[in-house]
Amino acid sequence: MAEVTDTGGTAQDTKLKRTVGVTLLFFFIVGDTLGAGIYTLVGTMAADVGGMLWLPLVIALVVALLTAGTYAEMITKYPQAGGAARYVQRAFDKSYPTFVIGFMMAASGITTAALLANAFAGDYLAALVDVPSVPVTIAFLLLLIAINIRGVRESLSANVVMTCIEVSGLILVIVVAAIVFGNGDGDPARILTPSPDEPILMGAFAASVVAFFSFLGFEAAANMAEEVEEPSRAYPRALFGAIITAGVVYLLIALGAAIVVDPTTMASSSGPLLEVVNASGLPIPEWLFSLVALVAIANGALLFMVMASRATYGLAEEGLLPSFFGNVAPTRRTPWVAILFVGAATIGMSFVGNIGQLADTTVLLLLVVFIATNVSCIVLKKDRVGHEHFSVPLVVPVIAILASIVLLTQQTGDIWLLGGAYVVVGSVLYLIARFSRRRVS
Repeated sequence: MAEVTDTGGTAQDTKLKRTVGVTLLFFFIVGDTLGAGIYTLVGTMAADVGGMLWLPLVIALVVALLTAGTYAEMITKYPQAGGAARYVQRAFDKSYPTFVIGFMMAASGITTAALLANAFAGDYLAALVDVPSVPVTIAFLLLLIAINIRGVRESLSANVVMTCIEVSGLILVIVVAAIVFGNGDGDPARILTPSPDEPILMGAFAASVVAFFSFLGFEAAANMAEEVEEPSRAYPRALFGAIITAGVVYLLIALGAAIVVDPTTMASSSGPLLEVVNASGLPIPEWLFSLVALVAIANGALLFMVMASRATYGLAEEGLLPSFFGNVAPTRRTPWVAILFVGAATIGMSFVGNIGQLADTTVLLLLVVFIATNVSCIVLKKDRVGHEHFSVPLVVPVIAILASIVLLTQQTGDIWLLGGAYVVVGSVLYLIARFSRRRVS
């Protein structure tokens, strides 16, 4: 911890309303992390590592904790909306890299919310009611836009309720697996049995990309910095507490699922955790677990849209987007233009690509953002600010950069093309914004 002088920004330097404490922030991060990823992607991991589902989750957890340490330092040192884009701007004072990183951050939120909207209108909903997916997707996203505009406290209060529900679903899976194991059923040996189709190390690193998607969400909290009370105290507690909580839950889910269900069955299922519940033979209604999964998906979509709108607002505050994106509602004090823009883009993206491609693209975008954040942390180590803040040893961001590069090597060519397309679109928007600012000047 250090208390020195300069211009890092304090808790009072903001137009937004500070209403978020440690508890709400903890639930925000837990809700964003314990989302649809674990409900839908366990089967994908099983195809790569068989019953050793815990291995890629441990790899992903280590990478997440390393980068979370960097974020804890950056957020508490510079408690402003905008997240990684702000850090890149402060470290290098170059407008184009700042814009690209901010755009990738917003794009990752939009992409994730779009894939979750598609998941919401898919198989889990079909278990409850047979309705066309397209109008459900649009209506679902319009409802999330309305909640977001209403206010961040309302959004996060809704998140607390939905987080409790989605965590209860995961706890149910853990309890079911424990009962099966306690009755002497299942096959504990599967947790040490790799996939017969993939070498263990190749499969583990390939699956770690998918596992890392399940941990994404903690970085979204950086964009809430201007709405958090006492960020230097709140962020480290909420951030590390949420990631460790998610890691423990995920590992228990991985062990239980492998014991109860054959990995080949999970690999072929779009609802792998539902397979665990059904295989137990316990009298748990299928519709009930489907409803819990829908709540988890809705919660993740809401929080990623909150993050994307705050990232967009942060770019406008830096002058990298037209100033109207920074407009704040006079009564609710929410960035309503950014929220509407993100909502419209999410509706559009919900009709592009499939869920698997969108998930991998999100990981690619955020790994680049994480590398930029860690590099900025190294550059800014000597920067002195006028308030106490969390700090990590220099080796932490260095190792986090190396780990992120390893995960990037696991991405396929088509995902790199999608990521490149995002950069092209972002570059065009940057040039348009720059030309517009020159004309106004």
